[in-house]
Amino acid sequence: MAPTNLLDDLRDALGGDAVLTDPDLLRMHQRDEADLCAAGTPLVVTRPRSTDQVVAVVRAAARHGVPVVPQGARTGLAGAANAVDGAVVLSTVAMDEIREIDPVSRIAVVQPGVVNAALAGAVAKQGLWYPPDPGSWESSTIGGNVATNAGGMCCVKYGVTTEYVLGLEVVLASGEVLRTGRRTAKGVAGYDLTRLFVGSEGTLGVITEVTVALRPAPAESLTLVAVFPSTAAAGAAVAEIAARGLTPSLLELLDQTHLRAIEAYQPMGLRTDAQALLLAAADTGTRAADDLAALAAVCEAAGADEVYAATDAVEAAALLQARRLAHPAMEKFAADAYPGGNGGLVIDDVAVPRGSLAALLDGVARIAAECEVPIGVVGHAGDGNMHPNIVVDRADPASVERGRRAFDEIMRLGLDLGGTCTGEHGVGLLKRDWLAREIGPVGVRVHQAIKSALDPAGLLNPGKVL
Repeated sequence: MAPTNLLDDLRDALGGDAVLTDPDLLRMHQRDEADLCAAGTPLVVTRPRSTDQVVAVVRAAARHGVPVVPQGARTGLAGAANAVDGAVVLSTVAMDEIREIDPVSRIAVVQPGVVNAALAGAVAKQGLWYPPDPGSWESSTIGGNVATNAGGMCCVKYGVTTEYVLGLEVVLASGEVLRTGRRTAKGVAGYDLTRLFVGSEGTLGVITEVTVALRPAPAESLTLVAVFPSTAAAGAAVAEIAARGLTPSLLELLDQTHLRAIEAYQPMGLRTDAQALLLAAADTGTRAADDLAALAAVCEAAGADEVYAATDAVEAAALLQARRLAHPAMEKFAADAYPGGNGGLVIDDVAVPRGSLAALLDGVARIAAECEVPIGVVGHAGDGNMHPNIVVDRADPASVERGRRAFDEIMRLGLDLGGTCTGEHGVGLLKRDWLAREIGPVGVRVHQAIKSALDPAGLLNPGKVL
């Protein structure tokens, strides 16, 4: 059928204000924040406000044989939200209602378009806390966080998104509505369908409601900074922290490239002469000072040039903000690195066992030299999840090719060290081949069988994951 018929069906179901075809708006919704990933131009962007309207979009697209690409705030870094030509983009940003906060059961029920920071602020008013805090938490949505199984800086102690998703409402490719999971503290009935959909990146269904677990608000954190003469020394400190059973609530690493980029982006007095910086925190109340002292002792023994604790909450917040500025600072660094602002970032996301972190960091430095591309490393050191940022000149095919080669070499190194191709950004378009290598042919067949069972026509977010 002609596209006009599909657009008419969508307007009948959603109203004209939620069915958008302006060319500029279509271009805005072509892609997420992953650089150098292919993206098509959608036929239309829809903004449903309810589960029933999502059902209508999915069924209309299915009748016309048109792909559906779910999108949240498009802050992803793997191309999972990138459109394909002629697709219906199903944006969940208008589904932004916090439907319930239950302080007794310690749960919240939200629509997928609720921004992470908005949920955090709402539950904090009741003395509660939603721990997952991706770097984009002030703009990314809960639906997108669930779809990619996002992590963040607190995951070293508190885990990633999947640890907090108790139940989902999902619109399947058939237009049927599936409810998974529970509201209870315990529940083991049947297959764990909730975890099946967490991290599925919109390829198995469209998430329309999320029930999340909450925690009591933690005590105020105490924060320290350790400055190291090499990234490998910082990696050795992280391994020793884990070996001693210490559990910081945050343990982040920034290399010299990031320190210089952040200081150029927003001067904060960071030690730009350092090769690496570890940012650590303890939120254990009356034990926090002792826990921080134990972390400091490990860092000093590992060769830290300087270790100092934040003097108050304001200084601690400033240090945390420096870490959150890493991505925009590196974007500016890349733009300034080449004429005409043509610098781009290929952002990797590899996780290795904590004991292999030093080997990973040394390997990334070697790969940067061999491929002749600048690479800055930042990440969640406490759980071995690093984000090498590869800087390329988009206008120079040779530079782009060297960047892609560096990306692949880092992927290969991560797997060789017993790691995984993605710790929190997801697979999307960027890492499909590496996922296949990681899970092997049997794993690929199982993935494909699940996809075929739930989306036999292959219309939900085609080309992503596998």
